[in-house]
Amino acid sequence: MTGSLHINGTELQTSFRGNELLLDVLRNLGCTEVKEGCREGACGSCLVLLDGVLVNSCQVLAVSALGREITTVKGLGSFHEPHPIQEAFVETGAVQCGFCTPGMVLATFALLKKNPKPEEAEIRHALDGNLCRCTGYVKIIEAVKMAAERMARHG
Repeated sequence: MTGSLHINGTELQTSFRGNELLLDVLRNLGCTEVKEGCREGACGSCLVLLDGVLVNSCQVLAVSALGREITTVKGLGSFHEPHPIQEAFVETGAVQCGFCTPGMVLATFALLKKNPKPEEAEIRHALDGNLCRCTGYVKIIEAVKMAAERMARHG
């Protein structure tokens, strides 16, 4: 199968098997920020935004993403110009080993897009399904709260 994938604003022509998962195609295209965790949709490591909707890329056939906009964590900000969510994760110490961080950042982005002033219970619910073995989630929740405050102040 051949087609174009729109990844972080760039259109890429690619070939893949009809039964290949979006996770595998993205990683083969060099999107190593999309992590392979459980391959069951339970850990959140492979999260991407597909037309703005948060999905586990290990549960999506690549063919279903043809012509649609795929956003990975690299589509939110860069090393030199990080998104406020990325800054908040760094400043609060919510980034430890970093394996879960891309999924956590995208889950936070999706939450704050829908609800710019979430309560802690709403944050916990939005992050449910994102597994972290390093932080204990306290710092991650602090990061989400900090990002929400900053984004509310700066539009």
